Amino acid sequence: MPREIITLQVGQCGNQIGSEFWKQLCLEHGIAPDGMLKQQDDSSDAPIVGGGSSSSATATATAAGPASAQHNGGSTINPASNFVDDRKDVFFYQSDDEHYIPRALLIDLEPRVVNKITHHSTHRDLFNPENLFIAQDGGGAGNNWASGFRQGEEHHEQVIDMIDRESDNSDSLEGFVLTHSIAGGTGSGMGSYLLEALNDHFPKKLVQTYSVFPNWDHSQSDVVVQPYNSVLTMKRLTLNADAVVVLDNTALNRIAVD
Repeated sequence: MPREIITLQVGQCGNQIGSEFWKQLCLEHGIAPDGMLKQQDDSSDAPIVGGGSSSSATATATAAGPASAQHNGGSTINPASNFVDDRKDVFFYQSDDEHYIPRALLIDLEPRVVNKITHHSTHRDLFNPENLFIAQDGGGAGNNWASGFRQGEEHHEQVIDMIDRESDNSDSLEGFVLTHSIAGGTGSGMGSYLLEALNDHFPKKLVQTYSVFPNWDHSQSDVVVQPYNSVLTMKRLTLNADAVVVLDNTALNRIAVD
């Protein structure tokens, strides 16, 4: 049984990281940008995810008996259909029209980045429109932790309802992944509020974050209150997250440029 994971992308940085994450995940699972499964090549030399070729996998499974399934690299190969069960249901769910839709919420207080992902990117048809949250005034948090936290509290009911809907759509929810930055306003402030809300609303579920930490060299920072935002967010990460993956902003930028 798959243990589903819901991804929360908060703020500009969180949504940019999340967008790249889903592109890579679709590539690994053989899902097209529109959410449909890519057609498998049935030729004898076509590789199957998990290792081996289609002919050798089928031959091995057939030799073991018609009711058997071959396990290879954590994937299950059905000998009858040559289908690879690579546990897509952990991060995706399948709609009635057979589209695979990410278990993801795109959350921001200003519309620019979310609109770019859902209107202009190659994967614009991948996400569920009901899982997009943009504040009505669209003014953002102005790189202010307190503003982001306050607006998170104001929009608590709407965001929690979206999370509850995704949770109810899961058979056995494992936990949540939060992508955000700790130095800005929405990712730090609203991200902090969501961490507290998740810990209160789902006390037995795991919460893992991918948190982008800023460059502490003041000469390279364009946010004056960056240290305050970071310290206030780190306290919430310490208290409410089960695991924090620290991503250095400078290193990410170097990877993107190179």
